Amino acid sequence: MGALFLRDLVLSIRAGGGALVGLLFFLCVVATVPFGVGPDLALLARIGPAMVWIAVLLSTLIGLDRLFRSERDDGSLDLLKMQDEPLVLIVLVKCLAHWTAYVLPLVVLSPVMGLLMNVGLSGLGASFITLLAGSPAITFIGAAGAAIAVSLPRGGLLVPILILPLSIPVLIFGVGASYAATSEIEAFLPPFLILVALTLFFAVVGPLAASLALRQGDD
Repeated sequence: MGALFLRDLVLSIRAGGGALVGLLFFLCVVATVPFGVGPDLALLARIGPAMVWIAVLLSTLIGLDRLFRSERDDGSLDLLKMQDEPLVLIVLVKCLAHWTAYVLPLVVLSPVMGLLMNVGLSGLGASFITLLAGSPAITFIGAAGAAIAVSLPRGGLLVPILILPLSIPVLIFGVGASYAATSEIEAFLPPFLILVALTLFFAVVGPLAASLALRQGDD
């Protein structure tokens, strides 16, 4: 499992700059928001956490079709299915490697992007914490969509369509927790705990659904 994790990390960096594409897309989305909204700093500070969350979500969707693509192209996907280890565990490790390579850099960069939209320190910290806790859920959800689409021609185009509706609850509670951290009325802990619960839930359901989809792809 450790070797598989390291292998996927190396491939994500070498294979066509896939991780870099998502990072550049994230920068472009956040950087263009001030031009569209205008110079109203108060408005930018108010919508900043939501825009950072949306940018991370969209940037994550771009790279999810790569989760099983290299294994499909070189035929090693069949070898992974025949391993002694459970396929669901293999999918879980691949999800963790994908999140580390593609999503974690976005999370680390999110406070800097928040500064471009005049977000305060409390909002920056809340956005970072909520993204760190909630963004893995998007990858786990994406594993199921990627597994369904991997055997289809041009299946990568279907992955965002399959995943985006299921990611909406994660987005809602992630943004809600970020706003609550800067509000004196709403409490931060309830939406944050729900966000953590969603991540734990999809950490179980996502790899399981992906492994079943990969098995069904043999039929």
